[in-house]
Amino acid sequence: MPDQIYDLAIIGGGINGTGIARDAAGRGLRTVLFERGDLAQGTSSASTKLIHGGLRYLEHYEFRLVHEALVERETLLRIAPHIIWPLRFVLPYHKGLRPAWLLRLGLFIYDHLGGRKILPGTRKISLARAPLNAALKPGFDFGFEYSDCWVEDSRLVVLNAKDAAERGADIHIRTQFVSATREGALWRLETHNAQDHKQHHYAKHLVNAAGPWVASVLTQTLRMNTQAKVRQVKGSHIVVPKLYDHDRCFIFQNSDGRIIFAIPYEHDFTLIGTTDVDYQDDPAAVRISDQEIDYLCAAASEYFAAPITRDTIVWTYSGVRPLYDDGASKAQEATRDYVLIRDGAEGEAPLLSVFGGKITTYRRLAEAALDLLTLAPDKKGWTAHQPLPGGDFPVDGFARLVATVKEQWPFLPPRLAERLVRAYGTRALEILEGKSTLADLGRCFGADLHQAEIDYLIDSEWARNAEDILWRRSKLGLHFDAGETTRLHDYVTQRASHA
Repeated sequence: MPDQIYDLAIIGGGINGTGIARDAAGRGLRTVLFERGDLAQGTSSASTKLIHGGLRYLEHYEFRLVHEALVERETLLRIAPHIIWPLRFVLPYHKGLRPAWLLRLGLFIYDHLGGRKILPGTRKISLARAPLNAALKPGFDFGFEYSDCWVEDSRLVVLNAKDAAERGADIHIRTQFVSATREGALWRLETHNAQDHKQHHYAKHLVNAAGPWVASVLTQTLRMNTQAKVRQVKGSHIVVPKLYDHDRCFIFQNSDGRIIFAIPYEHDFTLIGTTDVDYQDDPAAVRISDQEIDYLCAAASEYFAAPITRDTIVWTYSGVRPLYDDGASKAQEATRDYVLIRDGAEGEAPLLSVFGGKITTYRRLAEAALDLLTLAPDKKGWTAHQPLPGGDFPVDGFARLVATVKEQWPFLPPRLAERLVRAYGTRALEILEGKSTLADLGRCFGADLHQAEIDYLIDSEWARNAEDILWRRSKLGLHFDAGETTRLHDYVTQRASHA
């Protein structure tokens, strides 16, 4: 028998894989996770950054999914109030599209389907008064305002992995999963680490949470015959300089029946997305197309007084949603619900594959996965009540925590103090401990990113290069120039080599 046998091995370091790892570790299961790149390097860092019920899913009668997502919306807000916070969305009434009575009915259902307790409900609003009338074209006289939440998506992944590790899970990033074979009631796994060293591991259960690669893991790596199919749907976003000064988000109807969002982003920008396009190529090579850029610019320009053009775009990003192929004729109609498929005869080591899902319901997906594997069912439900790292403060306590940080470390620029609390919550105190002056934070590499924070990300959050820090642990890449990025990369790679 091998020296160490894991109860559960997980392939994939996205939101579903790390969510399952956290839940399993908290149930006392010996857990290991393998991710071939960085945490959240794929789909999980390419979302629209929303924790939401999915208002448009009501039109496709996905009431179970919407109900579950609406309940989760406030659950996640409670356990991670630093990286998740409430937003108010404005839905302008557009003549010739969905009638006002239908919008009102949909929002009434949305308000009452999920047992809303924290977030305010829907109200009808005038779009003729400041500040909302400043950005929109004339002619949008009224609309509706409702609640959802924002999430720092890639940080949600990292914090789930961090909590899993603190509860005993082994998290291996930049580790290629090579093969797995059944040896009776065990899986024998082979992996190659970043130095291409071969390693073998044994586990009683295996979870395939590889996202867009879930099918290729089944057919190519595990060499299994399967009828389950993934429908790869690309979602792309554009980021432009800030279009308006208020804190509302917009949800815009389009003539093709779809919707897009326009969301205040990183203080100085507006995020616009998303698209829904079937995608057949390598998920690792996904990029926004010219057609998608034209679509988003045209859709947003239908509403904003200032036209959105290609030359205003400062950044784009795309991701591939690994949806379960339910045979829908259009990408926008494919289900966003998750499907879990278990494989393994009596006496064989089980395999569970994860298809589909959305970031809002990742925690419930993790519970369902462990239920299907019948792993520590008596400990189910703990993740709904235990905060993620740094989230151990009240839902309405963000401003008080920022004030505490400013009072205890008065040398911090106000924007830096707020950013540190947003990113790390109460763990920001660990970064700042023992610091008496700004110089004590060490060298500044740009955009108020100092050595002390970088070292924390290397030592505590698996950051290994500049991209990890600038685009997944944060979005400070929007504020860095090429020279600053190079200097940061040189420091991180050198420092990480000794971590």
